[in-house]
Amino acid sequence: MRVGLFTDSYYPQISGVATSIQTLALELEKLGHEVFIFTTTDPRADVDHERNIIRLQSIPFVSLAERKIVLKGVFAAYLIAKDFDLDIIHTQTEFGMGILGKMVAAQLRIPVIHTLHTKYEDYVYYIAKGRLIRPSMVKYVIRNFLRGTEAIICPSEMVAETVDSYGITLPKRIIPTGIEIEVFKREDIKPEELIDLRKELGIKPDEIMLLSLSRIGAEKNIQAVVRALPEILTEFPVKLVIVGHGPYADTLKALVEELDLTEHVVFTGRVENEQTAYYYKAADFFISASTSETQGLTYLEAIASGTRVLAARNPYLSGLINDVEYGRLFEGDDDLAEVTKAAMRDLHPIDKFKFEKKLYEISAENFAKQVYLFYLDTIIEYNNLKSIEAERFPMKMEDTIRQMPLTVKRSIKREQIRAKYFARKASKLAKNLQSYVKIDKDKEQD
Repeated sequence: MRVGLFTDSYYPQISGVATSIQTLALELEKLGHEVFIFTTTDPRADVDHERNIIRLQSIPFVSLAERKIVLKGVFAAYLIAKDFDLDIIHTQTEFGMGILGKMVAAQLRIPVIHTLHTKYEDYVYYIAKGRLIRPSMVKYVIRNFLRGTEAIICPSEMVAETVDSYGITLPKRIIPTGIEIEVFKREDIKPEELIDLRKELGIKPDEIMLLSLSRIGAEKNIQAVVRALPEILTEFPVKLVIVGHGPYADTLKALVEELDLTEHVVFTGRVENEQTAYYYKAADFFISASTSETQGLTYLEAIASGTRVLAARNPYLSGLINDVEYGRLFEGDDDLAEVTKAAMRDLHPIDKFKFEKKLYEISAENFAKQVYLFYLDTIIEYNNLKSIEAERFPMKMEDTIRQMPLTVKRSIKREQIRAKYFARKASKLAKNLQSYVKIDKDKEQD
């Protein structure tokens, strides 16, 4: 199968969407398929060594400079996609490249599947501070985009419920994004390296390390974890390590100072992807109070690293963290501290058998196999519909003519009569001309 992935966000941009797309592409290729990624330009991209990645000229998105939107190259994308002879297009964004992907699919007459990655209600503030798009408008934007697509992939039960609430009736399948297990399992990382990292972070031997790893935005709700720290510290020696960067970082640092927690909170800034496994494995718990995640790859990465998760409950996490061996969930900010302390009271080694079972469930291999099967079902259904439409076309033309208003029918009949009249005149003129030529020739012979 030849698959075209259309996305506004891709490496070297760092995001859950970029990671998900790269994971899917690599795993589909391992299964023997060809994958072509259509995305935006990035000055940091090593284009000379990229394979099957088509970058179209783009500009930074309003209020989100790290995100890009395509500027031009629509016709070029169509020609390239046609040359690749794609079987299906999989859009990963509802904007620039997603719209382009739908246009290309319509021209090539191939099906389109879409993955809804983002719960936009939590992000509209970043677009003109919420004055341009309100949360209540999101469902209309999504519904409008999904016209012309054949099916939708929901990364979690939570996304599926959101799609249903929008009134979208497209065929859908819940397929959580998997991860490359070995990237985070990392049995090559030695205990001494983790001890050294904890020392660098200023964590004492008796302190419990809580890790927050994400883009630092207000919607990630890291502030709730910071506010819960004083209560946790009454019972346990804790240090919160915040890995990442973002627009809310300065506000968060001010809150830490206000609560007099500078000795208990460490800001590392951005950490390269290759190094995140060290932080996961060095931590005692990965913690997140975010309610905006449609799935959250960081939860999977933490589990693959052998680190328990503490997080705000949602339908997706209820299915993932379904045993205390993998962590605990709190209902909201109010019980965050109490659930965290309960987990610390019961800190013990993870059960190896349960761990291995969970690893396959969240693996990239399992993810790609499920996506491929959905591709297959969608292509078969699309081709069936095309065949039915092709058979019905003559009948539809007949129906259209039959249902024409009387005046239109009379007009067509009148034009037919006129056409016959002019045809007879043309024929008569041609005969006269032929006779004239013959007479003229006879005179010349005389």
